[in-house]
Amino acid sequence: MSPTPRRSLVRLGAFAVTGLLAGCAGVPPRADGGQDDANPRVSLSSVDDDPDLPVRPGVEVVRATATSDHPPRLRTTLANTTDEPVRVGEGRAVHFEYVADDARDLLLLPSETEREYPAEPRCWRLTDGIAVTEEYRTFAVDPAEPSSRLVDLYATAGGEGCLPTGEFRFETTIAVLSDELEPRASATWGFVVELA
Repeated sequence: MSPTPRRSLVRLGAFAVTGLLAGCAGVPPRADGGQDDANPRVSLSSVDDDPDLPVRPGVEVVRATATSDHPPRLRTTLANTTDEPVRVGEGRAVHFEYVADDARDLLLLPSETEREYPAEPRCWRLTDGIAVTEEYRTFAVDPAEPSSRLVDLYATAGGEGCLPTGEFRFETTIAVLSDELEPRASATWGFVVELA
């Protein structure tokens, strides 16, 4: 089901995240397009318990290592645990789209888009900030069909090297809305990604 704006576009803000990264690692992939063992491998080192909400969030690693064509990739899901559709918001943030880790070293960006992000070739470090519209989107999660989206992992602009190594915590707020689109309940939920 496509997202529906709660309110019109307020303004276009620049989502510029920068961070100086110590101990960055990352070697561009081999010229033949294969994966280089020096590229950090992505795994989940911890995932929060289910929040006290009528939806159950989840995350999994889909592509653990960057390639010359693609950055690492995660899949986020929201499953409805009730018998009725549940409306959630904000529609992008609940799936960790445009969400940075706590230290703002990494950024998750939607992968199912025609948009190309300004990133160093084969390195997956952004060269510029990402502009994000400031609007509150919502969508309904059907009981029989979980909502799922793919997000790609990029290093933020301003650092050195390619993808950094270490543990990085991502978290977001998941809000359940009434029929009038007013918040009914909300909770913070997240996970820790390890690049090693």
